[in-house]
Amino acid sequence: MTLPLTPDELLTTTRSVRKRLDLDRPVPIELVRECLEVALQAPTGSNSQGWHWIVVTDAARRRAIGDYYKQSYDRYRAGRDEQFARLSAERQTVGARVATSADHLAERMGDVPVLVLGCITAAGELPAGNQAGLWGSLLPAAWSYQLAARARGLGTAWTTLHLAYEKEIGELLGIPPNVRQGVLMPTAYYTGETFRPAPREPLDTVLHLDAW
Repeated sequence: MTLPLTPDELLTTTRSVRKRLDLDRPVPIELVRECLEVALQAPTGSNSQGWHWIVVTDAARRRAIGDYYKQSYDRYRAGRDEQFARLSAERQTVGARVATSADHLAERMGDVPVLVLGCITAAGELPAGNQAGLWGSLLPAAWSYQLAARARGLGTAWTTLHLAYEKEIGELLGIPPNVRQGVLMPTAYYTGETFRPAPREPLDTVLHLDAW
């Protein structure tokens, strides 16, 4: 069963869920598989479908990934706080709310019942310069996974800070060297159905017609 959401409602209320992830309620693997089946319909360059999905439910492996994530997050947080000090008061208020939420997830990442890593086959070294051709064949599918999860009452968050320890996590999970990680999506049921569109800058501040 999926929630009775219109396409626009689904697209505008799928938010990163951090504090409201239910860490005590098990997530059926069948539900995760449903979401990934939806993800497999996403476009890829030349229909290559070079993606791989690592679904981690083992408690020890989740804790280990959580530890790596926390180490990376602690370094990120130090630089983030310096950046916040240069923002306007309004932006600092918004940033502080998001930061508190992100802090919570960093502390509890290893307790989230399901961790999903989106990966893609990348022969040899990553291409130099613009890598849109590579990651464009993975990231739309990862977003589709998040939309499918939202429609089924699951919350997710888009995270990449684990990539500072990509090699170590790859070894932990037995990921081949030619398969690169692109995104980590903690997945759990969420508490409270109050999702709504987020504040955004007006479209005209970023819209360019015909030329810049």
